[in-house]
Amino acid sequence: MHKRSKSCEPSRNEQRGGVHGATASDDSITGKVASSSSATAQCSTMTVYLVRINGTEHLVTAVWNKNIINQSFTITIDRHGDGTGSGGGDDGALSLKVELKPWPFWSKKGLKSFFLDGHRLDVFWDLRSAKFPASSPEPASGYFVALVSQEQVVLTLGDLKKDAYKRSKCRPSLEDAVPLCRRETVFGRRSFVARGWLDTSRKDHDIVIEASLAGPREPEMAITVDGRALVQVKNLQWKFRGNETVLVDQSPVQVLWDVHDWIFAGPGSQAVFAFKPGAPPEVNSDEAGLESGSGIPGDPGDYSFFLHAWKTD
Repeated sequence: MHKRSKSCEPSRNEQRGGVHGATASDDSITGKVASSSSATAQCSTMTVYLVRINGTEHLVTAVWNKNIINQSFTITIDRHGDGTGSGGGDDGALSLKVELKPWPFWSKKGLKSFFLDGHRLDVFWDLRSAKFPASSPEPASGYFVALVSQEQVVLTLGDLKKDAYKRSKCRPSLEDAVPLCRRETVFGRRSFVARGWLDTSRKDHDIVIEASLAGPREPEMAITVDGRALVQVKNLQWKFRGNETVLVDQSPVQVLWDVHDWIFAGPGSQAVFAFKPGAPPEVNSDEAGLESGSGIPGDPGDYSFFLHAWKTD
C-alpha cells in the first residue's frame, strides 16, 4: 500500500482562510483561519478514503454540507493513480454534487457515470429515507452511496449496503476501502457535539466538548466520548494547547487541542481538536520497531479525526 497522502493533512492554503473544494469550512489543524467571517460558512463533514479502482489506488473524498438554506453531498475521485494527489478540488478530479435542499425529492436518488483511465465508474445513491441528526449534516442511517468499478462495489457509504448491492447488481470488492482521515466543523456557544470514528472500524462515537470560558471561575473544558468524561482541563488560559492519551473501548486514543482563539480572540473564533488512535510514539515505538503513524493506510496509527469548533458568542 502507498504511504498516506498529504491530502489527509490540512493544507497551508486552508490555513490562510481560502475556500477549498466543496467545503467552505475545511480549516487547518495547525493554524487558524485569518478571518472570523468563515464562521458563517456551513457545517460540514469530510472523509477521505483510499480506494482501489481498476487495480490502482485513488483518493475518494465524501463531503456533507449544510447551512440555513442549502444541504448537499459531494463525492470526488482523484485521477492520480499513485495515491499522492489531493482528494478534493484538484484540476481534472471527477466530482458529483447532489443537492438535498431546497431541490425536489427526485434528486435524492440517482446514478452518475464517469470514465477513469478508460474504464467506466458508476456512483449510485439513495438518500430518500436518510435520517439526519440535529448536530450533523451527514445522515446517521437510512441511505447508501456506492462507487462501482468493473462490476464491484469498491466503496459503500451508509447503512443500506444490501440495497446498494441490489441496486447496482454488483458484488462487494474483496479489498475494503481504507478511511484515511475525517474532519468535521461544528458551531455552538458552550457545547459542541460531533459524531465521528476514532479508528478505522467506522464505529460512530458521540463526542461532546463543554467549555466554560466566562464567569467568576477560571476557564475550563471537558471532553466526553459516548457519555464518559475522558479529558478535563482547568485553568484553560494557561493550558490552551495540550494533549492527553485516553482509553476508548479499551484502546488508546490521543486527544490534542488548541483553544487559544477561544480564550483570546472572543466570539466568532474556532478551536481545533484532533483524535488519533494509538499511543504516542515514545510509548510504543520500542515495542513495534516503528514510529507510531508510519504512514501505512490501514494502520490504526495512521487515521485521524479532526474537529473544528466555532464559538458563536
